[in-house]
Amino acid sequence: MNNGPKREMSDLFARVAKALANGIRLELVEALGQGERSVEELGRAVGIPIANASHHLQVLREGGIVASRREGVQIIYRLADDEVVRLVASIRRVAERQIAEVERVAREHFSSRDGLEAVRRADLLRLVRRGEAVVIDVRPTAEYEAGHIPGAVNIPAGELSRRLAELPRDKEIVAYCRGPYCVLAFDAVTTLRGAGFRARRLKNGWPEWRASAPE
Repeated sequence: MNNGPKREMSDLFARVAKALANGIRLELVEALGQGERSVEELGRAVGIPIANASHHLQVLREGGIVASRREGVQIIYRLADDEVVRLVASIRRVAERQIAEVERVAREHFSSRDGLEAVRRADLLRLVRRGEAVVIDVRPTAEYEAGHIPGAVNIPAGELSRRLAELPRDKEIVAYCRGPYCVLAFDAVTTLRGAGFRARRLKNGWPEWRASAPE
């Protein structure tokens, strides 16, 4: 039996998996889920030197995960398409279900900060439609302007404490940020509850909402 063509296809498919098989590259993908960015901006976003960011981005590009364009002397990157967001969400769900260490880290660093179940997309739409909730996007303004949930109010996490008066006290406040493990939303909910608001996190972030990734 000649497995040559099939093996070649399998190796090509594996290139996608290889591109994502690194924690830093997954963080770069999450950052690009907020909108296109330069190499320099991406390096700052994930806290690595520009040279390292450039190397990881090249691997992601070779794996078909990202695309790029030149703007003057800068290289601007973006996700190849929304299928990438759905792929990463699938990887996350498998890890959450099958790797015990994921559950331990989530329990120690995330669940311990917020014992209430996060709001799912369908539930949020229902709450907003009934006028029972206000949605706030706690990402930086540039990320909000690049794309956000319709009707969401942008209150960056660093501004929330001094802008609480802008929020209604007779409605639940639902906060979201970059993804399900983005600490900005956890911090926002803590601040809101400390100020007497009813508040919960959205289960996913903006990229998953845009791509309608399963929860």
